[in-house]
Amino acid sequence: MLFPRIQGADCCGRIVAVGEGVHASRIGERVLVRNMLRSYVDYRRYECWTFGSECDGGFAQYAVAPSRETYKVQSDWTDEELASIPCAYSTAEGMLHRVGVREGERVLITGASGGVGSAAVQLAKRRGAYVIAVAGRDKAKQLLAIGADEVLPRGESIVAKLGKESVDVALDVAAGPGFVELPEVLRKGGRYAVAGAIAGPIVELDVRNLYLKDLSFFGCTFQNDVVFENLISYIENGEIQPLVC
Repeated sequence: MLFPRIQGADCCGRIVAVGEGVHASRIGERVLVRNMLRSYVDYRRYECWTFGSECDGGFAQYAVAPSRETYKVQSDWTDEELASIPCAYSTAEGMLHRVGVREGERVLITGASGGVGSAAVQLAKRRGAYVIAVAGRDKAKQLLAIGADEVLPRGESIVAKLGKESVDVALDVAAGPGFVELPEVLRKGGRYAVAGAIAGPIVELDVRNLYLKDLSFFGCTFQNDVVFENLISYIENGEIQPLVC
C-alpha cells in the first residue's frame, strides 16, 4: 500500500468526467460507489479492495472509481443521507444475504445501535423477520422506531431473556464475552454470521453446540455483486431509511 492514502469508504456524488471506454452519457449521473471494489482484483471470489483503503477514497473533492462499480441512484435523499449507505448497509445486507434470512425467522442482532447493527435491523425487518436487537437501554426507543420487535439490554443474559434454542439467526458485530450465549440461543440448524468484533476478537465456544445442533457459522467480509445492487433498489423503492445524526 502506498501512502499518503485518501480514506473514505462512503462516497456519493455526481460524475463530472469519464475515462477511456466509458460513455460520456454517464456525466451528470448521481451515483454511489460500491465500497468493496472487485474490478481491481479481476473479480476473484473472496477478494476485493476497500474504497479508501487499498485505493484512494471519498474524502476528497474528486474521487476516481471503476465505472461498473459506480451505481446511478435516483432518490430525493440528501448527499449525506445517501453517503450513509455504502459501508454500513452493505455489511449488514452482506450478512443477511450470506445466511439467507427468510420471512418469519427470528433474528438476533448484537451491537444493534451502531451503524451496521441499525442497518441490519432495518434490512432484516424488510425481509419479514422478527427482529430482536441487543443494545444499551437508552437506545431501545430508537431501535423500536426503525423496526425492532424487541430490544434486549446489552450486558444482560440473552439466554435468560429468550431461552435456549429460541432464534433462527444471529447477526453479530460485537463478539467478545457475549458471544458464548449466541450458540445457546440458536435453534438446531441455526445460522451465525459475524462481521465485527467491537467487544473483543477472542471468544469462548462450546464446540458441542456447533456440531450437536448442526449450526452454520459465516464470516462476512466479501460481498457478492447483488448485495450493493439490492441496496440501490431498496433506496429507489423507499424500502429503507437513512440514519444520519
